[in-house]
Amino acid sequence: MSRKQTCLIIGAGDDTGAAIARAFAREGMTVCLVRRERHANALEALAQSIRDSGGDAVAMPADARDEDEMTALIDRIETEVGPLEVAVFNIGANVRFGIKETTARVYRKVWEMACFAGFLMGREAAKRMEPRERGTIIFTGATASMRGGVGYSAFAGAKHALRALAQSMGRELGPKNIHVVHTLIDGAIDSNFIRENVPNVDDLRDQDALLNPDHIAQTYVMLHNQPRTAWTHELDMRPWTEKW
Repeated sequence: MSRKQTCLIIGAGDDTGAAIARAFAREGMTVCLVRRERHANALEALAQSIRDSGGDAVAMPADARDEDEMTALIDRIETEVGPLEVAVFNIGANVRFGIKETTARVYRKVWEMACFAGFLMGREAAKRMEPRERGTIIFTGATASMRGGVGYSAFAGAKHALRALAQSMGRELGPKNIHVVHTLIDGAIDSNFIRENVPNVDDLRDQDALLNPDHIAQTYVMLHNQPRTAWTHELDMRPWTEKW
């Protein structure tokens, strides 16, 4: 196995996560792709498509909410694949329930997916990056990171907490030459979900009214390559038509 630098992507789904993976593979890194075990076939298909395009990719199914699995995952990357250079947390967990219909199980599960898993990734990545005094950690946020909308108490609570985690980590790790970034994805992404549920998706795409996953990925690569004299900690992305 190559000992090239590696990029870990937690939440390597079919759209944004896949685009981020391809973008970092084009940068010459080995991308380590993570989703839960039930997505193992899709994960391997993505890894194979990257390899078919000349890149290096490894499918690594795991539950990002499980501390033992995350510790073992990072250990495996460091010992079997290569030194961790970039870690991207890209789990969404966007669900909508009225406050009266939000069960304790729903609230806890959303928090585990959208925040606690980010903490586990960030902590384990920092343990490996800090001794080398280099690396980039990126957390994908959302509109809900800044304000809670109707029906999004669980999602907004988790995303607010993820943003606070990123701020704390950025202040602690920045002076150790580790770049921590929180992105705000404010708007609909041109994804399978949008394509299946929005009737006028073709019109929106023609108007550049949807976030393009490849363009998000390009921004993530730019953030990693920023000179440390001008690091960005938080960056928002939205289509030109989006109200904010």
